[in-house]
Amino acid sequence: MTKLLESAPDGGKDSPVTAYFLFECKSVGSIALLRFNKGGREAFHTHAFTALTWFLWGTMEEHDIDGTVYKYTRSILPKLTWKTKNHTVQAMETSWCLTIRGPWDRTWTEHLNGVKTRLAWGREVVPND
Repeated sequence: MTKLLESAPDGGKDSPVTAYFLFECKSVGSIALLRFNKGGREAFHTHAFTALTWFLWGTMEEHDIDGTVYKYTRSILPKLTWKTKNHTVQAMETSWCLTIRGPWDRTWTEHLNGVKTRLAWGREVVPND
């Protein structure tokens, strides 16, 4: 499914993020403006894609599953997020980012309360490897 000039929730029903897609084709990649409402999801997660992200407005914290915390504010330099990075993101206030994402893998993971869940496109739960 390809999106062109569409908005959609980004990260599932529990995510406080709305994506305003300029373009998305999972086999190619996407360009989107992301609106992070204050707060975040509890689940740590990887991504199906590697992304470059520019922080445009607001303050955000990224918590890695190993306990490392990073703080982000507006910057002209993008942040590179590898698809294997296992993290959660908390917006300290409404925040905006521009992201360019690469092609999607078929699966990624979420980790919540010690349980690992493997997800596929459409957030379909699939067996763990």
